[in-house]
Amino acid sequence: MNSPRPLKIVLLSYHNHNGGAAIACGRLHDALEKAGHQVTTLVQEKTGNDPSISLASSVWKKWMAFARFVAERLYFARFERDKSIRFLFNPGIFGQDISQHPALLEADIIHLHWVNFGFLSIATIEKILQINKPVYWTLHDMWTFTGGCHHSGNCQGYESACGNCKFLAQPASNDLSHQLWSKKVKQFQYPNLHIITCSDWLGRRAKSSSILKGIKIKTIANAIDLQIFKPGDQKKAKSELGLQPDKHYLLFVAMRVSAPEKGFSLLKTALQQWVNLHPDKAQNTELLVVGEISDSQIMQSLALPLHTLGKIQDVPTMILAYQSAEMFITPSLEENLPNTIMEAMACGTPCLGFKVGGIPEMIDHQTNGFVADRIQAEDLCEGIDFIVSRSKELGNEARKKVETHYEASIIAQKHLQFYQTSL
Repeated sequence: MNSPRPLKIVLLSYHNHNGGAAIACGRLHDALEKAGHQVTTLVQEKTGNDPSISLASSVWKKWMAFARFVAERLYFARFERDKSIRFLFNPGIFGQDISQHPALLEADIIHLHWVNFGFLSIATIEKILQINKPVYWTLHDMWTFTGGCHHSGNCQGYESACGNCKFLAQPASNDLSHQLWSKKVKQFQYPNLHIITCSDWLGRRAKSSSILKGIKIKTIANAIDLQIFKPGDQKKAKSELGLQPDKHYLLFVAMRVSAPEKGFSLLKTALQQWVNLHPDKAQNTELLVVGEISDSQIMQSLALPLHTLGKIQDVPTMILAYQSAEMFITPSLEENLPNTIMEAMACGTPCLGFKVGGIPEMIDHQTNGFVADRIQAEDLCEGIDFIVSRSKELGNEARKKVETHYEASIIAQKHLQFYQTSL
């Protein structure tokens, strides 16, 4: 379905490409632009030369953006349980009022993505809603409908009124999470707000929340350009990365490899179990890691030889990593709809992950990859064993899944159809 006329669409994102949400926003920008619409992306922080526009365009504005980020962190420091959860909870107290920015005033559609870290606050989001234009908000985590956490885990407090929050040093019925819930339940109640979730899993949680009760919620996956992410010659890819052409590589990717939620310790145990079961196959297999290794101890005593590529900043090199691998393993304990799984599948690489978040929606168990039913190393081990001897055929099916579910023009049209319901 094509829109009757080109739309003026403004996308809002904290960053232009750092993090999964920022990448997803940038890909939607490109997809909507290719569909013939005028798209402007406004960000608080920008690196590189893409079309996004930084709102911190002067030294003073950059300083103010940094001050808001620090203020958010200092505000929460008084309440946090400990340092380990510092970035798992955002109060949303400090933010920039951009409601009178010309791009927003001229827009047909205003579309929010991830806007924390002092970019937008609860109050400045309400000011955008008060412009009375159609506002769409793609949720990349749970923050919009919780008392401040990005992922609640097993906690279902967001279904009632939050409070007694596990992230706080002194949980109570009227603690910070309940106070922030109270703000959101009042300040997000506007008929022009429409919610998009990237996965059905997140959509179900959003619909059961007290904050978004009665607000229109639709699931639309992230987009990917299949002309960029595509299968290639595996041996050539290995050669370009300096890998051994006859070795089999199991790929793990994380911004911070040692982050507990990324589950590397479970992968480490699973690899040991697999090597014990199949020492013959293990002799020709290595672990390929992309990301920052800040804790070298976690990498010690690995059952497989380790090859690290460090942080990869450019897309072509990341594609070579996917193309080189027999499988992509994501043992994450909390996920929504990971771009890395989508990218790997687009490159014809089968994926292995736990049955958490939106992962089971992406990986069709034993058809284009393997979904480990229990969050245990034994189930990861089973998945490694299943994929390693079927990598090519599973990878072909993975590519087909992405072509029919996540291709950029398909996702753009789904967004445009949803936009039209409010015009």
